[in-house]
Amino acid sequence: MTKKFNSYTWFLFIFLSLVGVFLFITPINTADGLKVPVAILSSTLSANITGFIHWFAYIVFIIAAIGAVIMQFIPQKKQRTLMDSLFRVNWFWTSMRILAVIFASMYLFQVGPESFRSDNTAGLLITPDGGLVTMMFSLFLFAGLLLPLLTDFGLLEFFGSMMVKIMRPLFKIPGRSAIDCLASFVGDGTIGVLLTSRQYEEGHYTAREAATIATTFSVVSITFCFVVMDTVSLNNYFFQFYGSVILVSIILAFIMPRVYPLRSKPDVNFDGSAQNKQVEQVPEGFNSFSVGLNNALTKADNNKNLGKVIGSGFINVLEMWIAITPVIMAFGTIALVLAEYTSFFKILGMPFEPILAILQIPFADEAAQTMIVGFADMLLPSILGAGIESELTRFFIATVSVTQLIYMSEVGGLILGTKLPLKIWDLFLIFLIRTIISIPIVAILAHLIF
Repeated sequence: MTKKFNSYTWFLFIFLSLVGVFLFITPINTADGLKVPVAILSSTLSANITGFIHWFAYIVFIIAAIGAVIMQFIPQKKQRTLMDSLFRVNWFWTSMRILAVIFASMYLFQVGPESFRSDNTAGLLITPDGGLVTMMFSLFLFAGLLLPLLTDFGLLEFFGSMMVKIMRPLFKIPGRSAIDCLASFVGDGTIGVLLTSRQYEEGHYTAREAATIATTFSVVSITFCFVVMDTVSLNNYFFQFYGSVILVSIILAFIMPRVYPLRSKPDVNFDGSAQNKQVEQVPEGFNSFSVGLNNALTKADNNKNLGKVIGSGFINVLEMWIAITPVIMAFGTIALVLAEYTSFFKILGMPFEPILAILQIPFADEAAQTMIVGFADMLLPSILGAGIESELTRFFIATVSVTQLIYMSEVGGLILGTKLPLKIWDLFLIFLIRTIISIPIVAILAHLIF
């Protein structure tokens, strides 16, 4: 604990960490609303490559699928290579990559069933002008290259020791996750998922902790919340809406780690090793600040080779492009087709009608139809409920849809594309439990506001 660090190490810790905070956590007012700088960089790049980004995505899908198929027939060597990391997946994930190529082909070449080549299904994901998947290529580029500013130079270690007394008892997650959670709340849920996945793979979170953080704190951005309020024509109630979202999200963050399926996730690291419970303990004679500072400087000192950090960032970008985007394309398209062209989610929402009626939600029958459709895409409930005459009901639908948090067209598909220990049935069950808990709380808040 008495090691001395030179000025260069202090510079790496203080300056680069502050740059990371600025890029990922500091909201800036723009013409499109509040955004963090990394999201501004991503949006700017996306706007300037609309002419070809969808074709670039399509080529990446093809490479990802072909590479995965070829790897099925090549024996794995003892030493895992970059090619293994990019393309060695099981047959299920290989099939998802193939489906991504098929769905993208249907939209780009306008062939096949209308339901799959519609602007409201596959088009919502891969359209060059604002498609979720095409936008993620830009986001992943900047996130992959710049996330080390948050993770590799001591910021998480510094705050981890001080925040453990809050995060552990309340949410059963490490203190270092406070920065992760803040990046999600202030920045964007996708950034939070990427940061969580990286921390899990590096051994800083156990399977249970990583699953909890990814599905509990990956809240959509403030900007998207403005979009939701605009969709339901309740812009003048934004602060009541966002305050309700934060309150309900905190309540859910307290409950969800204590119930199945998150509670049942093992407290083991990514490599299968046992959790090191001494990491967050403060040695005798030291306080949480001094321990955090020492841990932060040690981390920065271990990452003095900036070239190596940058090279690792480029590899992260490739892994996210090839491993994650095809999964979002495949699962997102399937979910959106079910939502737009079948009664699947409407049928699933029918049991909620008597519950909403008991809670005195006006137009309970129409509101009930929106309760499950958010699993496909978070904006769909607000779109479907926009025409309901009751402001209370529109507020209720919008607030529940955001607190549900898991939706397959973005966050859900992103989680499935990473190495986080969550399956699609885990995500749906978490989504359902969050919905059931949110409904009465949001109903009470809605009645108090209206």
